[in-house]
Amino acid sequence: MNDTQAKYPQLRFKGFADPWEQRKVSELADRYDNLRVPITASERVAGETPYYGANGIQDYVEGFTHNGEFVLVAEDGANDLQNYPVQYVDGKVWVNNHAHVLQAKEERADNKFLTNALKHTNIEPYLVGGGRAKLNADVMMKINFKVPTLPEQVQIGKFFDNLDHLITLHEEKKRQLECLKSALLQKMFADKSGYPVVRFEGFDKAWEERKLGDAVSISSGVTGDATLQDGEYRLTRIESISQGTLNVARLGFTNKKPDQKYLLNLGDILYSNINSLSHIGKVALVDTTGIYHGINLLRFQMRNDVDSEFLFQRLNTTPMKNWAVSHANPAVSQASINQTELSKQPISLPTITEQQKIGSFFKQLDKTIALHQRKLDLLKEQKKGFLQKMFV
Repeated sequence: MNDTQAKYPQLRFKGFADPWEQRKVSELADRYDNLRVPITASERVAGETPYYGANGIQDYVEGFTHNGEFVLVAEDGANDLQNYPVQYVDGKVWVNNHAHVLQAKEERADNKFLTNALKHTNIEPYLVGGGRAKLNADVMMKINFKVPTLPEQVQIGKFFDNLDHLITLHEEKKRQLECLKSALLQKMFADKSGYPVVRFEGFDKAWEERKLGDAVSISSGVTGDATLQDGEYRLTRIESISQGTLNVARLGFTNKKPDQKYLLNLGDILYSNINSLSHIGKVALVDTTGIYHGINLLRFQMRNDVDSEFLFQRLNTTPMKNWAVSHANPAVSQASINQTELSKQPISLPTITEQQKIGSFFKQLDKTIALHQRKLDLLKEQKKGFLQKMFV
């Protein structure tokens, strides 16, 4: 890239043609670290003011240390240097001594532009220290990057502010849907009384108490080659369901064709019976064909009067997860649930018709949550692209 190219972004708003100029943070903003006040978690009083620490907002408290439009930059504690914590705030905020406080000089810079410019800048060369990298105040003020005229900064700042609001909107919608699902998982499955709190119209019979082994057949998988990064036949492994879904990007492989009995069917459930206690009992529904059942995960195949989507959601409820943890045999690095013990796990089931109704409902809810996640991923990817093309 020649010097002329380095002064102009790839993408810019119409009406702007001036070259960008090199500036230090000290030329663009004033620093207000003298007002920072740390408070311990035990001393915090819950309130509406964001409490900003090393890695962003940690809490919401009463009171504030700063009131206005600022750019907050982490001083230390950042683990992901590719996404170094930088945040724009407008209003009251409580800042502890692990974040720097910058405010753009009105005649030279725009706070929203400055926020994104710092996010786009490689902070790593300015950090000192080992495991807990630190951005010293004086060094931060020497960080330099190219900036356009103030009017162009304002345009860019507004653009990214609107994009951030859209991202926040989808994050909030997704969070609300996840909260709704969590609440319904507790209320739409029967408790010890045999009746759920929330129920679809037309169903009033008590749920039947059974054992898991009566509802599904449970089987172990086949051994693959753990060293293979690719192969002719795909196998499941613990990592394949670490996020609660079947992740085909994290499968194992073998070049020896497994017996046909190990070929997974759509609607089978994979169950993590050998794992750390925090992951024991995790399940995933098989929604992809052509994959074989590998070791260290159990396979549930539904019996005739059991709906796989219903059982998958049932196994994701808190009581079922708690049962898994309480019946696991602890070890140094991981715990395990004996297959025979697992088959005795009590589970209450309604009629197959009600199961299908509940299963279908949660399946649609999951699709809606996944849709918001895809939109979020797309928006974040678009923002990343704009940051690359709209800054020099």
